[in-house]
Amino acid sequence: MGVWKDFLFASKIYWRAVFTIVWPLILLPILIIDYSVHKRCLFVVLLMAGYWITEAVHIAVTSLFPIVLFPIFNLMDTDAVCKSYMKEANMMFIAGLIMAIAVEYSHLHERLALLMIKIVGCSPKKLHIGMVAITAFISLWISNTAAVAIMIPIITSILTSLEAQGIGTMFEPMEEPYVSQVQLDDMRKPTRATMCYYISAAYSASIGGMGTLIGTGTNLAFKGLVETTFSEGPGIDFGRFMLITIPVALLILIVSTLILQIWYLGLFRPKSKDAQSINVGEEGTTIAKGVISDKLKELGPMTFHEIAVLLCFILAVCLWIFREPQSFPGWPEMITDLKVKDGTIGMIVVLIMFCIPAKPNFIHVFGEDEEKKPKEASTGLVTWRFIHKKLPWGLIFLIGSGFAIADAARASNMNDYIISLLGNTQKLHPYLIMMMGCIVASILTQLTSNVAIANITLPIMAQLSKNIKIHPLYFMYPTSLACSFAYMLPVSTPPNAIAATPCNMRTIQMVIVGSFILIISWLILFATAPFLAGLVWDFNKFPEWAKKADNATFR
Repeated sequence: MGVWKDFLFASKIYWRAVFTIVWPLILLPILIIDYSVHKRCLFVVLLMAGYWITEAVHIAVTSLFPIVLFPIFNLMDTDAVCKSYMKEANMMFIAGLIMAIAVEYSHLHERLALLMIKIVGCSPKKLHIGMVAITAFISLWISNTAAVAIMIPIITSILTSLEAQGIGTMFEPMEEPYVSQVQLDDMRKPTRATMCYYISAAYSASIGGMGTLIGTGTNLAFKGLVETTFSEGPGIDFGRFMLITIPVALLILIVSTLILQIWYLGLFRPKSKDAQSINVGEEGTTIAKGVISDKLKELGPMTFHEIAVLLCFILAVCLWIFREPQSFPGWPEMITDLKVKDGTIGMIVVLIMFCIPAKPNFIHVFGEDEEKKPKEASTGLVTWRFIHKKLPWGLIFLIGSGFAIADAARASNMNDYIISLLGNTQKLHPYLIMMMGCIVASILTQLTSNVAIANITLPIMAQLSKNIKIHPLYFMYPTSLACSFAYMLPVSTPPNAIAATPCNMRTIQMVIVGSFILIISWLILFATAPFLAGLVWDFNKFPEWAKKADNATFR
């Protein structure tokens, strides 16, 4: 028994190391039986998928495998692989991240969050709606993780202040005299209202992030994979993507908020225990308003820094939307004959942010007031030091690895081989295939990185569309959105972990409510996304650019 106990203990500690060694050995028969080019590519993809899903090797480190393995397995040369990591979509993602970091650097995000909550109202249900709305709005433009990180301290301050006045409680009362304070903190159970506020922040960030190309990494992965796989196609335009995705995200957000209020806050159940627990009255509303007002006073009046960052963001959105407005020539056509894509626009605004000073105190250099004269040069609207600290470099590698896999899969015909294994699946109705792809992607994304799942599933959906001669975006667009439906586990996505930890929400509780939200998201996605997207992309015919399958290899 002692040996068995030691074995279990060692397995618990070293399982990642064991899996790292055993997994490639399990996959080795793929190469031994058939060393063809598509089997070599499949071996690398399955190896990376195993490491991504289990996180036995860090996700960012696994994302670097193509640079080593593709040349060794004679799939792509090193130059070609490295070029895949820095496609235009990834540069757009970097630009979007830098702009989001500039918002954080100026503290503009905090002001927007507080103002929105103050406008909507501070009664429990209104406070919940305001928190959901502002989190979703912020996550359109900055990372979902950052959006939740902004909201959690605000939620905590409001709930703590209410509790201090004897109005409501954050946690269920407990009497455990024989445990330490640390143990007591771990054992405490959040009230249902507390869980509602915290988990709603995570869900609204994930849902809101779907709305724009820069809102989440899966959208940029979708854009890059489409433009990689179908290089002759028109690509994915920022404005049109936003036009069709915002309604889908908004509908999911409204219905999920309604479900959460019914489940946790007693909406339509005025006599229920949930409804009575949040009945804080006028006194509670006044306290909540006071917390918001105090925080706004701490921020002071809106600074030049915040105004300038806001204007830069508005400029970027306008340039993205009017790049190819369709109804009239876009602004790039007036200045160049070459194609200007969204990555260029993002970098234009980023460079402007580096050039504009955060404090325009240089205007007082020659003034007579010594107090107003600058003592040192102002930084820009954002600094490289701050960017270096905040930029998620691993996520950039993760998206780039997806593009490399797509290039290798196309060159090796690996996706054709995978589709052949699916047998009669291709004979199903395209709508059913689309539903199956979305369900599989959203289930897998509960377990690991949604960008990693997009990198695995979207190329397969692209190949399916080519085989059955249907518009590729009919499959790829809904599947990419489904990769953001990470609701069920704290490990599904960082926003879930950030929200669940401070309120001590149990995993089983997140699984229960997350399952409801996931089903609702599926139903809305299946009912809206293919049809809204059909208004922008003509799904009634198989486009010419999809027929021109790029069979060039990189050997």
